Amino acid sequence: MFELNNFFDNTNMKVIDRKGAFTVFEHERDLSVSPDNAVTAYFSSEMNVRRRQVYIAMDGNGCVVQAGAMQWMLGDLKMGTGVTGVGNFLGKMASAAVTKESAIKPEYSGKGVMMLEPTYRHIILMDVSEWGSVVLDDGLFLACDNTLQQKTVARSNLSSAVLGKEGLFNLSLVGNGIAALESPVPKSELIEMELKDDVVKIDGNMAIAWSGSLNFTVEKAGKSLIGSAASGEGLVNVYRGTGKILMAPTA
Repeated sequence: MFELNNFFDNTNMKVIDRKGAFTVFEHERDLSVSPDNAVTAYFSSEMNVRRRQVYIAMDGNGCVVQAGAMQWMLGDLKMGTGVTGVGNFLGKMASAAVTKESAIKPEYSGKGVMMLEPTYRHIILMDVSEWGSVVLDDGLFLACDNTLQQKTVARSNLSSAVLGKEGLFNLSLVGNGIAALESPVPKSELIEMELKDDVVKIDGNMAIAWSGSLNFTVEKAGKSLIGSAASGEGLVNVYRGTGKILMAPTA
């Protein structure tokens, strides 16, 4: 048995989102300041630059966490690597090399609670079952239920890697469960596009997540390179098919 004091009733920590085992806390102000950085801390809070943390409650379930993200854990929790053999380890290493994610993501299971390290990035809780499968932009993954399967997906053609500056491979999450993502912008600013046998063209690396069912390519904005250059648009990221896209309003 354990008890947490000055935690859920801490007036400086506000719950801003909750899904499944995951709860997102936001520190209203940075109280651990000195006269040297008090002004910066004050205006940072006013501009929504605040520390955020993910709290995970496990009651026999499990979660996968980005390497190095655990701050503390309490209770009967056990950590594993998810590596089942040499071939599996080499596969994870190869996947990490092309997706820019950590090769080994610790997996925790049992009965207890865990808090992840604070971050100034915004935390997005996503129900992956609503997407079927979701492809993530590089560096967004923070944690997820261990019921989700992680896959490395390749672009449909080389143009998306060479021209779109997106990389040839990305991490994909498949199945039923919740994922916690680190976003450069708050959830309230993200634009969700839902396509049904349609197409969207985005000028720049602004999509942070999209359905695995969508076909992603990079194409000319116009019918020719000259026309594209004349319009000032050049090349655009194109998503076709049926699915959803989460897009940041600014790069």
